Amino acid sequence: MTVISPAEVAKHKTKDDVWVILHGKVYDLTKFLPEHPGGQKIILKYAGQDATSAFDPIHPPDIIDRFLPPEVCLGEVNAAELAAVEKVETEQEKKLRIARENKPRLEEMYNSFDFESVAKNVLAPDAWAYYSSGSDDEVTMRENHNAFHRIWLRPRVMVDVAKIDMSTQMLGSKCSIPLYITATALGKLGHPDGEKVLTRAAAKRDVIQMIPTLASCSFDEIVDTRIDGQTQWLQLYVNSDRKVTQKFVEHAEQRGIKGLFITADAPQLGRREKDMRQKYSNEAPDEMDDSTVQRDQGAARAISSFIDPSLNWKDIAWFKSISKMPIIIKGVQCAEDALLAAKHGCQGVVLSNHGGRQLDFAPSAIEILPEVMDALKRENLDKDFEVYIDGGIRRGSDIFKAIALGAKGVGIGRPFLFAMSSYGDAGVERLLELFQNELEMCMRLMGARTIADITPDMVDIRNLKDHFVANPTDYLAKHAYEKMHPRGNLSKL
Repeated sequence: MTVISPAEVAKHKTKDDVWVILHGKVYDLTKFLPEHPGGQKIILKYAGQDATSAFDPIHPPDIIDRFLPPEVCLGEVNAAELAAVEKVETEQEKKLRIARENKPRLEEMYNSFDFESVAKNVLAPDAWAYYSSGSDDEVTMRENHNAFHRIWLRPRVMVDVAKIDMSTQMLGSKCSIPLYITATALGKLGHPDGEKVLTRAAAKRDVIQMIPTLASCSFDEIVDTRIDGQTQWLQLYVNSDRKVTQKFVEHAEQRGIKGLFITADAPQLGRREKDMRQKYSNEAPDEMDDSTVQRDQGAARAISSFIDPSLNWKDIAWFKSISKMPIIIKGVQCAEDALLAAKHGCQGVVLSNHGGRQLDFAPSAIEILPEVMDALKRENLDKDFEVYIDGGIRRGSDIFKAIALGAKGVGIGRPFLFAMSSYGDAGVERLLELFQNELEMCMRLMGARTIADITPDMVDIRNLKDHFVANPTDYLAKHAYEKMHPRGNLSKL
């Protein structure tokens, strides 16, 4: 392969002649520039340079081989000369480096909000905006957590709780706790190893990991990281090209994936304004004509244009014809759709509003859980049909409340991203330990020795649907949350 000097690469840095270095190879992206889903500006920013650090967080490693012709690879960069090129630390990089150097010790992390507050300081602005953003006014995103505060506990005493067993089975797989690490995209925005960090931590704590379609790591990288006997599920965004979806699903089943979670709540992506505003601020308004790039889309839209908006209940039969994996519909937000999922032969649903990232003012999963369970029981559809929830779960007591109301288990996403971004593998393991410790304590104080002992009569939900009932102020959530601001308050003048 031809060896090219960094000096030669540096000559090709215009819109009509764009070379970049990725993982030691030199690519001519001139013809690809107008087609780049993330816009031209980010490629031009790194034109003539090594773009690996910007490329890795939002692209799986095999994406170039899959989507670009081999002739775009011009050769290898001279590694010795590239290593000798002086790297200038930007002000932003300096700020993040200092934040990481001065972050609290891991032992000082006592709850999920501690990790969130650290992540806010150590993540790059675009990463924080993508991870933390919700749709529109972020009312649903905040309500997801607030709703748990309207459920009160009814402890039972004088119960032998010397031994607590939190283990359970989800979709037939044994796990140490009724919790799974749910699918979240772009793990490498927070850590160089991305989703593999979550895989390793899940293995050590014996919990299930749901692999996202839009992972930074390739699907096979994540699967190859698991240990023998470790259970993984797949979250699926259905591609408009069903042949692509079929190939992916069949490959996942061959690799031993134990559950297919079809995301149904994203026929169009919600307006995540923090993410969109960050995208805009990174673009120079006078550098490109408006007709050549959209500056208001953000990372989320740049990576999700393939999602099929025509997905409907008739498609379940097709999925059942191509896979024997249990099929779960993810993103159900009312009892009627849970019933339809059961009637169409699905094995379960995830009550979810996409972490408050889709339709603002959609209900929280915990709020609709009781009515979903009641509807399933009325029609005798609750047997062999598993209901999961995600969104807003931040304490072991939240897990307890969900199980009491009928959930088989809960999915947790953002907190693990924040733990991973701040402390890597050890951070995720620490957070899992905290959830386990909190649930164990809650079960012991509630008089529940096993998961089966957690019953509906242990919770008081009379205020659950009253969104105006007075609650004690949750100062941890209040201070971890980053308020939204109108554009005028963000002026650079």
